[in-house]
Amino acid sequence: MTKNVFDLVVVGGGPGGYVAAIRGAQLGLSVALVERAELGGICLNWGCIPTKALLHSATVLRACQEASHYGVTGAGEARPDLAAMVARSRKVAGRLGLGVAHLMKKNGVTVFAASATLAGAGKLALDNGTTLSAKHIILATGARARELPALPVGERIWAYRQALMPTEIPKSLLVVGAGAIGAEFASFYRAIGSDVTLIDMTPEILPQEDAEISQLARKAFEKQGIRVLTQCAVTASALTATGVKVTLDQQGKKTELEVDRVIVAAGIVGNVENLGLEKTRVKIEKTHIVTDGLCRTAEPGVYAIGDVAGAPWLAHKASHEGVLCVEAITGKPVHAIDPLRIPACTYSYPQVASIGMTEARAREHAKANGSEIRVGKFTFAGNGKAIAMGEDQGLVKTVFDATSGELLGAHIIHPEASELITGYGVAASLEATEEDLMHTVFAHPTLSETLHESVLSAFGRALHA
Repeated sequence: MTKNVFDLVVVGGGPGGYVAAIRGAQLGLSVALVERAELGGICLNWGCIPTKALLHSATVLRACQEASHYGVTGAGEARPDLAAMVARSRKVAGRLGLGVAHLMKKNGVTVFAASATLAGAGKLALDNGTTLSAKHIILATGARARELPALPVGERIWAYRQALMPTEIPKSLLVVGAGAIGAEFASFYRAIGSDVTLIDMTPEILPQEDAEISQLARKAFEKQGIRVLTQCAVTASALTATGVKVTLDQQGKKTELEVDRVIVAAGIVGNVENLGLEKTRVKIEKTHIVTDGLCRTAEPGVYAIGDVAGAPWLAHKASHEGVLCVEAITGKPVHAIDPLRIPACTYSYPQVASIGMTEARAREHAKANGSEIRVGKFTFAGNGKAIAMGEDQGLVKTVFDATSGELLGAHIIHPEASELITGYGVAASLEATEEDLMHTVFAHPTLSETLHESVLSAFGRALHA
């Protein structure tokens, strides 16, 4: 008979939940994990991983189509095999899902395939009739795509799940929402041949990023043939014989656009329903559970991590919170996550990655503290490795406190930006100053030399600008 009393029960098997379960088991707790769908959650099965598999297929396609630039003949006629691309992305997700199941078994975590509801102090009722008891309960139920009344999801209007499993390449596509998810889908579908229009209600795409980086991303997208409309919203839609006709409102000017398909990527909402929260002290704000710096809710013994606990909605933030929460539960010395030390990445073409404050926010911060900032910039056009790769377009931008030398923010736009940003993440975590970074030896020839040059630039010492 399966044991139903545990030290810790985690509800949700995504990157926050399954990591929390593993860490709990490592620390000697008896742990159960409740997951109503696939282990790995949305990230592994319908988000981070399959999208990156598709985007890598697009990268390979692009490389083949441009092979003549590198002295390679015969590959320039490469064409996308959509069915094979989708099949590969599902295979990648499936492999990782099996990996998570193996990790649960290896670490002695009991997995329940069910939905769970809080049923009194230290108790969870599962929809299979089982009741679990635990001193500590972590809610890691994630989030889902925000629905727009003007764009009901269906056969021709897609959310992320439908966009990940197309059966044919849309001739024309409207992507609604130019945040990370929208930008990534726009890049993929443009690479495989769709005529893409990308819109957002904000003044610029990737609105959470530094303004200069967002503007460079827009120019890069438009150069690829992506039509970008900002300060634009969809007010109505109607199915036609062959596609979808939408009404666009751009600063009061209304126009109509007919496309084969629409992808809705307009943000997310937390999965807080049907958890029994109304019977507890747990507080909810804007569909997200309110927690303190150690992931505790207002209900004793109940914690929340990841997307359901609010921004930033990033898988690595969820995983880190999972570890932090369990270590706090077991009495380990921990401290709250500093949001300014969490890197953010958009895997479009080119990629965008950042950590810390934008230049505008840093200026406000400095002004409020009677200080000033120093900004360094270095383009990949001055980097030997980038030129050799044929990827010499892009920028590294660093922002420092002029007095203390503290790294306030770093921003990168380049096809390898997501791999480079961790350098600045380590620096910020170690509280490295500009002197520390300037005295660091960077290998040559590498793209990472651009990180060094940007730091040098902020203090008037760039060598290859």
